[in-house]
Formats: sequence, structure tokens, C-alpha cells
Amino acid sequence: MVHYKTKEEIELMRKSALLVSATLEEVAKHLKPGMSTLEIDAIVENFIVANGAVPSFKNYKGFPKSCCISVNAEVVHGIPNSYVLQDGDIVSVDVGVLLNGYHGDSAYTFAIGNVKPEVLELMKATKAALYKGIEKAVAGNRIGDIAHAIQDYTEKQRGYGVVRELVGHGLGKNLHEDPQVPNYGKRGSGPIMKEGLVIAIEPMINLGVKEVEYMEDGWTVITRDEKPSVHFEHNVAVMKGKPDILSSFEGIERAEKNNPALSSSH
Repeated sequence: MVHYKTKEEIELMRKSALLVSATLEEVAKHLKPGMSTLEIDAIVENFIVANGAVPSFKNYKGFPKSCCISVNAEVVHGIPNSYVLQDGDIVSVDVGVLLNGYHGDSAYTFAIGNVKPEVLELMKATKAALYKGIEKAVAGNRIGDIAHAIQDYTEKQRGYGVVRELVGHGLGKNLHEDPQVPNYGKRGSGPIMKEGLVIAIEPMINLGVKEVEYMEDGWTVITRDEKPSVHFEHNVAVMKGKPDILSSFEGIERAEKNNPALSSSH
């Protein structure tokens, strides 16, 4: 069942989404080679709690940490652990918060130090694909229009692998609501979007093949060929004529540029 949001609810969701953005900005200030993904998780949890919210992911269906941290060939849902970031790694940080009864959910992939040019190009293309998808998130369009825009840009133009098994989703009082928002599909297919729908659009794009596997922990998804994967995610309210992006990458990108340990992906 799809839950449409009132203008008042969308403004509450904007606050949740912007707190996620601020959390990712805080991560961007501290990221550097030599820190563990557990240390990143602690930064995330402390920042969310200090801002009066609850980490959405902690204990969600048994997930043990406050954020998902996926490094290099890990696609999504990596569990923070003792792994220490190395120069040349890419790291996706996916954060959810529950604030005022509504969830925000956004992700950003960071380049640590000297990352290979082809991987930086994948990051740039995945972020661009996210915005190509967002352009289609207007009332009267169909979910397949978003999916096709992302797939067309990354697969046909770039030759990258578009993950099929994992998708974006509706968002609201629940972390995952209908409809599902795939990153592949046919233009003009799927449910019609109406004003007041809030969705998380999140391309997961692989440098190599599209196929993925689950690791033994039951959570972490990894590319089958073990080539890098990139993940970016925004929260978007569907409106007439123009989408309303509730989350923001502006502060994250600013912190990324100001942190000498990070390579910019744009």
C-alpha cells in the first residue's frame, strides 16, 4: 500500500532527510586512511543521538549497527567492523534516522586518497545517474521512467553493471514502504506516481558485471566479480512539474573538498 504525504508531513520528512545529510557531512569531515569502519559508525550514532533522533538501521531486522558501510566491491549493507580504510578505497556510507516519527535515508560514496581514475569515473557516473532518475520523479510519470533513466545512463552509455536484486523504495513512518523503485526497467512501466509520494532513489552501479552475492554475515552484498560498486541515495518528494529533493549533498560535497584525505567524485 502506498502512503501519500501531506505538505506538513513532507516538511517533517525534509527535517529527517537533512539530518541524514548533516550526519554524512560529519562523516566527510573525519574520513581518512587508518580509521576503522567501526569508528565511522560511532561518529554516525553519536551525531544522530546528539541531534535528538534515533538511528533507523540499528536493530532493524537484526542489523547490529547504526549505519551500513560498504567498501570497494561491497555494494550495500556492509556491517561496520574492524576493517581499517586504506589509501585507494572507496566507501559507501548509508544512514537512516527516525526524527519526529518519520525516516530519512540517504547514502554517499567517498573516495579515500588516491583512487583509480576508472573508479572515480564510476562514482561520477553513478551520482549523475541518480539525478537523471530524480528528474523523472514528477506526478503523472511512472516508476519505470525513473528506472529507465538510471539504467539507460549507466548501462547503455557507460557499460556499467546495474544491480537488479536491490532497489529504492517508498519512505515515511516506515523505513521501507511501497512502491519499490528499481534502477532498471522500461520507460512507461510500473505504477503512476502521484503528488505526495516520497521515495528513496538509490542507484547501485558496478564497475563490472551486474551480478551480486551475499556474504556469510547474511547482510553484506558484494559484486560477483569483486570489482568496485558505487551507491548514492536521495530522498525525493514527487510533485507536479518538478521533483522536490528532501536530502542534500551540498554540505557533504563541501566537506569532501575540504578534507585532504578525500578525492572528489564530481
